Amino acid sequence: MKKRMLGKGGLNASAIGYGCMGLTGAYGAASDRQDAIALIHAAVKRGVTMFDTAEAYGPFTNEELVGEALAPYRERVAIASKFGFGINPDGTRYGVDSRPEHIRQVVEAMLKRLKVTTIDLLYQHRVDPNVPIEDVAGTVRELIQQGKVMHFGLSEASAQTIRRAHAVQPVTAVQSEYSLWTRDVEQNGVLDACEELGIGFVPFSPLGAGFLTGSIDTTTTFGGSDFRSVSPRFAADVRAANMAMVELLKCIAGRKHATPAQIALAWLLAQKPWIVPIPGTRKLERLEENIGAASVELTAADLREIDDAASKITVQGARLPEEVLKLTNQ
Repeated sequence: MKKRMLGKGGLNASAIGYGCMGLTGAYGAASDRQDAIALIHAAVKRGVTMFDTAEAYGPFTNEELVGEALAPYRERVAIASKFGFGINPDGTRYGVDSRPEHIRQVVEAMLKRLKVTTIDLLYQHRVDPNVPIEDVAGTVRELIQQGKVMHFGLSEASAQTIRRAHAVQPVTAVQSEYSLWTRDVEQNGVLDACEELGIGFVPFSPLGAGFLTGSIDTTTTFGGSDFRSVSPRFAADVRAANMAMVELLKCIAGRKHATPAQIALAWLLAQKPWIVPIPGTRKLERLEENIGAASVELTAADLREIDDAASKITVQGARLPEEVLKLTNQ
C-alpha cells in the first residue's frame, strides 16, 4: 500500500484508509462483533494504516470495537477519532458541545475506549457556534502537549474556521464529504485553504454512501435504521437521474479493467497527493476492491474525460438531510 503524508507534522497514512462508522450502525444493524474485528484485522494485514472512528458512532461502541480490534497492531496504525457532539453517558444527545472542559472529559473517555495512551488524530466532529474555534484549538494544543493527542483535525469546517484554528494549533487534516457527486470543497475554499496551509484532506463518503459503487439502483430499498432511507439524494424520484454518474464510472472502469468504486477512489487520489479517502465496508471483497484503487492509474486524459462528463451531470438531491446539514460550518 502506498503511503501519503497528512499535514506537516509527520502523520503518514495509507493512501486508502478505513472508515469504521458502518460497523456499528448507520447503514442498518451493527455487524457481528467478531466479524467486524476480523475485517479490521484483514485491513491491517493488507496495508491499511489509517482507521477512522468517533465517540458519536454508536455512540461509544464504535470506539470500543476499534480499540479492541487494533490493540494487537497499535504500533502499525494510526487511529483517528472525533469529539464535538453533546452526548450524555446513556447515549442521548443534546446538540454540539466543544466547551474546553467537555473536550477534556471526552478525550479521557476516548483513551479508555480505544485502549491507547495517545490518540493519533483528534478531530472536532462539528464546529460549535457557541465556542470560539481558537478555544477549541487551544484545548487540543494542551492535550498534545500532555501527550494525549498527536495531531489536530477539523471536520466539515469552513475555510475561515480552518485558518483561525490553524493559527493557534497547526491542523493536520480536514475531513469533509468529497466525491465525484459531492464537490463542495472545490468551490467553498476548503481545498484551497488546505493546500495553502499544508493540511491533509480526508474525504468521508468517497463512494457516495455506496451509490458510486454501482450496487444501488432505482429498485434498491433501505431499512429504517439506514440513514440513506431519509437522505434526499437517495430518494426514489431522484435516484434515476443520479445513475448518470454511475454510468460514467462504469464506462471508464470497463476500459481500465477496474470497478466503478475503484475509479471513484482513484479519481479522488488523483486530485491531490495529500488526500486520503476513508471508504467503509462490512465485506472483505469490498475492502480488497477499495484497497485495489490505490493501484489504478488515471492519466491526464482520463481525468479530463471524467471531469468533462461529470460537469454535464446535475446531481439531484441534497447530500444529507436538512437537520444534519444545519450542523455544517459554512
